Amino acid sequence: MSPRQACLNCLNHDTPALLEAALWMSAEHDPLLQPGEVLQRFNDLQQQVSAGLPCLPASELAQPLVRRLLALGFHADLELLPHPASALLHKVLQRRQGQPLVLALIALELAKRLDIPLSGVNFPGHFLLRVPGADHLLDPGSGRRLYPHDCRELLLRNGQPGELRAEHLQPCDATTLLQCLARTLRQLHRHAEDYLAALKDAERVLQLGPPQAEDHLARAEIYDYLDCPQGARFDLQQALLLSNDSLQSLQLSQRLRQLQQGPALH
Repeated sequence: MSPRQACLNCLNHDTPALLEAALWMSAEHDPLLQPGEVLQRFNDLQQQVSAGLPCLPASELAQPLVRRLLALGFHADLELLPHPASALLHKVLQRRQGQPLVLALIALELAKRLDIPLSGVNFPGHFLLRVPGADHLLDPGSGRRLYPHDCRELLLRNGQPGELRAEHLQPCDATTLLQCLARTLRQLHRHAEDYLAALKDAERVLQLGPPQAEDHLARAEIYDYLDCPQGARFDLQQALLLSNDSLQSLQLSQRLRQLQQGPALH
C-alpha cells in the first residue's frame, strides 16, 4: 500500500487516526520513515506529558497540556521562510520546533489519549485550539488564551481582511486539519523550489476534501514550474469552474486561451 493510500485509509475509522495519517503524509517525502516506530516513541512523550499535568478535572487540563509541551521544548518555528521540515510531523517531533498547525496536531493527539476535551480551529493564518464550551481559544505555539479581542488582533496581524466572524472560531474535523497540513507543505515545498514534492502535496490536497479554485491554481503554478502545460491547462479549467469571482474568471479564460494557442509551428 502506498503512503498516500495509507494516509487516506486512516480517515476511514470511526475515530480518524489523525497522528498516523500525518505520519504517512511525511512518509511520502521521506521513504525511510517508519510511521509505526514513531507511534511507539510517541508513547514516551505521552508519559512525559501526563506525568507533568496537575491534578485537575479533564475539562481544565487543555491549557496545562499545551504548556507542558512548551516546558518539554516544543515551540513554534518563527522563521520568516520556514523549511518544509517545520510541517513534517516526524521532523517536528525530533526537533520540537514547527508550524502551529503541527504543534496543535500533537496536542490534539495527546488530548485524545488522555481524555482531555480539545478540538482544532482552522483560524485564518494561524491554527488554534479550543476547549468545548470555553470562552477562549488556545495558541498551540505559546499556550496563551485568546479571547475575541485577541482573535481580532491576530486576524489583523495575519493580514486577513474583514471582521472576525463566527466561522473563524468553529472547530474543524480531522480531514480539514490534514487538508490544511497538505496546503502548508505544498506552500513550503514550493518556496523551497522542490516542485516535485510540492506536486505531491498539491495532489493530496485535492484528494482529501472538496477543492477550492485556489487549490487548482496552486497546482497549475507547480505544473508551470515543471514545464507541464497539459497539467496546468486542466487545473486552470477546474479553477474556472469553481471560481465565483468574475475578474478571476476573466483572467483564467485569458490564460487558457494563451495555453491553447501555444507556440507557432514553422
